[in-house]
Amino acid sequence: MASLFSRKPIADLMSEADNPNALRRMLGAGDLIMLAIGAVIGAGIFGAIGSAAAGEIVNGVVVRSGAGPALVISFLLLGFACALAGLCYAELAAMIPQAGSAYAYSYATLGEFVAWIIGWDLILEYAVGNVAVAISWSDYFKTLLAGMGMVIPPWMATGYRTALLSSDPTVHALMDSAPRLFGMPVLINLPACGIVLAITWLLVIGVRESARANNIMVAVKLVALTLFLVVGAQHINTANYHPFAPNGFTGIHHGAAIVFFAYIGFDAISTAAEETKNPQRNLPIGILGGLAICTLIYILVGFVLTGMVPSSTLGSTADPLSFALTSVGMTKVGWLVALGAVFSMSAVLLVFQYGQPRIFFAMARDGLLPKFAAKVHGKYRTPYITTIITGVFVATWALIGDANETYDLTNIGTLFAFILVCSGVVVLRYTDKDRPRPFRVPFLYVVAPLGAALCLFVMWGLPHKAWVRFGWWLVIGLVVYFLYGYRNSTLRTGKPPVSSE
Repeated sequence: MASLFSRKPIADLMSEADNPNALRRMLGAGDLIMLAIGAVIGAGIFGAIGSAAAGEIVNGVVVRSGAGPALVISFLLLGFACALAGLCYAELAAMIPQAGSAYAYSYATLGEFVAWIIGWDLILEYAVGNVAVAISWSDYFKTLLAGMGMVIPPWMATGYRTALLSSDPTVHALMDSAPRLFGMPVLINLPACGIVLAITWLLVIGVRESARANNIMVAVKLVALTLFLVVGAQHINTANYHPFAPNGFTGIHHGAAIVFFAYIGFDAISTAAEETKNPQRNLPIGILGGLAICTLIYILVGFVLTGMVPSSTLGSTADPLSFALTSVGMTKVGWLVALGAVFSMSAVLLVFQYGQPRIFFAMARDGLLPKFAAKVHGKYRTPYITTIITGVFVATWALIGDANETYDLTNIGTLFAFILVCSGVVVLRYTDKDRPRPFRVPFLYVVAPLGAALCLFVMWGLPHKAWVRFGWWLVIGLVVYFLYGYRNSTLRTGKPPVSSE
């Protein structure tokens, strides 16, 4: 049992990041902030925000209550909780600037067994979360094409699971009208699959190129959101703010649990540690600066959106911002916002697809996953094998999957990771108190426990099925660990880290 909780020395982690076969350091503080905005301002603000305001109703049954206009309180709650977790991330990222994010931090503080669990759990955060983003991207892409007079056949832009689980009679009817193959309806989401494969190719050819593409997409999304705020503010009907919290604090709590999906992107910044120039300085700036900017944007958009239309109408649409603009007669502006959303969620896809392969890369380098996952491309210096595997997995699931099924899995996985990071920073203050800390969490023994408690509270607002699925996911992970990872761990066997060549 003691060997399960063996900790990896921080010196070993640091040496891996600096060896000749490591990933290339190319990113500055500005790139990290843009990556944060690219990841956080996406499917949450262009998609999940509608469900958070209106609630979730399936087959006439209220699964979760909506926050209504009090959605801004949900954002404040989330911003505060994530700020506490972000401070803990900043200390660990500056001290351990290595690919792997919460996985690497847990390995150094809580031991290999916990590190495996968090690494396996992070698959939910990135790969599974990207399925939802790709499907939401597809919805806005269809809106964009419709504004240009082009229509994709519904059976080619709707996943099988989406049609099967939809409470919208029109969408569910596709099960009967779609072409059939071997008696099964052919319902595939080609746009969602296509964008994931395109992003995967971009990530294979290099991190510098990916960062440039992200910066362009972030600029477009900020212009689109500014346009929404300026135009939408002129069509606010104050009557829509009453009642402000139609479902009380329960609605605010549930709204926060739904839209938490929007905030997970700042964690992806820490996966870039091994590719960051001067990580001790730039990582805290990227994590905390990006989080502050994104929280402000969410509050402003939530305030304007729920003032434009009754919040109860926002749960029935996949593109709430365009829906709100169309509802007040600003159809052309709605089309422009849809264009911004397409760019916005492309950036989210890029950052999430960037993060997941680096988790696999770090785990494989430690021997917990097969050696091939630790290979780095000879020319591009990217973990190309894990990037391709992740891309194919996400693209295939996005082809037939449903977004709502993946939101909750992503949320619960990420919140669990945040709790372990908040715990890990406290443990490391005891076990390695003399190690230099370029950034220190202020009032640690208040910030870290409160951050963990708030994340657990938000987790509690997720539905029962999310907890059940999360439990089964962890069981599968434990089986994989004891069949492979436990036996091949470089820490346990004493072998050197797996070469990335």
